[in-house]
Amino acid sequence: MGLCAVLLICLSQAELGRVWAQEHEDALSGTPLRTDGDPSGFHRTRRDQQTPHKHRGARNAQAEGGGGGVDISPLPDDMTRILEDSKRYYRWQSFGPTDRQTEDLWVDLNALHKSQVRIHGILSNTHRQAARVALSFDFPFYGHYLRQIIVATGGFIFMGEITHRMLTATQYVAPLMANFDPSFSKNSTVRYSDNGNLFVVQWDKVRLKDREDEGAFTFQAALHRNGTIVFNYRDIPVPVEKINSTEHPVKVGLSDAFMAFIPSSQLPDAKQRTIYEYHRVEIDTTKIVSRSAFEFTPLPTCLQHTSCDLCLTSNSTTGCGWCNTLQRCSDGIDRHRQEWLDYNCPEEAKGTCEDYNPVLPEGSMSAFNHSSPGPTPSSAVIEDQPVTRDLQTGPPKQKGITENTAIIAGVVAALVLLVALTLLAVYYINTHPTVAPPFYLMQRRTNNYWPSMKFRNQGCHSSYAEVELGGHEKEGFIEAEQCC
Repeated sequence: MGLCAVLLICLSQAELGRVWAQEHEDALSGTPLRTDGDPSGFHRTRRDQQTPHKHRGARNAQAEGGGGGVDISPLPDDMTRILEDSKRYYRWQSFGPTDRQTEDLWVDLNALHKSQVRIHGILSNTHRQAARVALSFDFPFYGHYLRQIIVATGGFIFMGEITHRMLTATQYVAPLMANFDPSFSKNSTVRYSDNGNLFVVQWDKVRLKDREDEGAFTFQAALHRNGTIVFNYRDIPVPVEKINSTEHPVKVGLSDAFMAFIPSSQLPDAKQRTIYEYHRVEIDTTKIVSRSAFEFTPLPTCLQHTSCDLCLTSNSTTGCGWCNTLQRCSDGIDRHRQEWLDYNCPEEAKGTCEDYNPVLPEGSMSAFNHSSPGPTPSSAVIEDQPVTRDLQTGPPKQKGITENTAIIAGVVAALVLLVALTLLAVYYINTHPTVAPPFYLMQRRTNNYWPSMKFRNQGCHSSYAEVELGGHEKEGFIEAEQCC
């Protein structure tokens, strides 16, 4: 028995090593991102809803390149084009150095207790890197509630659910996206705080790559639980419009997008992932000076309505339609678009609430209840009573006890066997550390659940590759492949 168990474990470990090697090979050979997607090939989109384990699987799928890579494109011309800000999702106002609100909006991390502020060791000591951070609250962004974000050294936060190698393209909160290098100085840090109602990330005394002598930038982005977003600028030594965007995009504002799957031109049966940006807020960079601020207030969206009546009659939103199949209110342009199309919601949205909840005359309801062939709650109770009486007799009760005992015994035996196999596997791994599969597992053990991402310039603006954290802050990173 013990020998069989050891053989099974060895085989499973070997298979795991083979699968990992195949995934690693696929990731290295994945098709790079392109930005020249064909908007006319728009088909449908889909929103991936994952648990943390499913989320990691989706990221791995992205690394594989999935049937032709990923395009990042604006909306096609034959669809509603909202790339220019229509103030449909947010309204905002700016505050200058002389406004009292500027000081009120600034979150002084130095005044907080040290236990409330975390300095991100990796982001504070590297260039062009990003790390995932879990929020302690659900943050509404364009009507979608997010619990995980990705903070980048380049002065922005990636808000997308599906990671790829060009996080600077869309789905961002960017107080000042630029080519910052926190590793240049020991005084440069990326730190953040989360008190359950407010998440603040501050790029503190960071300098531009290859322009370090021009001065240090200090600014922050604050995400409030109610959806309000604040950009605060403490020190801006160089006018933003003079920052070079050749090596890294320079953006200030908000953006969101949805993912679509369109047929691939290379493989007939494959589909290509395309990210369509459906809205963007761009800030006038000439207003960004030292001790200035911007406050973005979210506007009501169709997604917030939870019933058909509110969806179709609310005065706070326009263009909303109710999909009874999904029990969702939407205008059709959001991260759920693929699901909206898959379930034929555009046709359902043309109806009225009475189509889904018909109001029948009182007499009709009475006749329906009397003639209904289905069981009513009272009849279900009556049908259950004979069964209850039969179970209370002597012999069946003894038989039930015997069956339950057998089931419990089987479960206990299975648990004991599982524990024994686990202990045997641990013993085997620790006594054979040089074998490839156990060595791989030992190498992957880490105290930090969330992986980091790294991107570098290789002939394009910004390519990202997600990697696992190693045992040390600056080791164990895989460089991104060329994307051009």
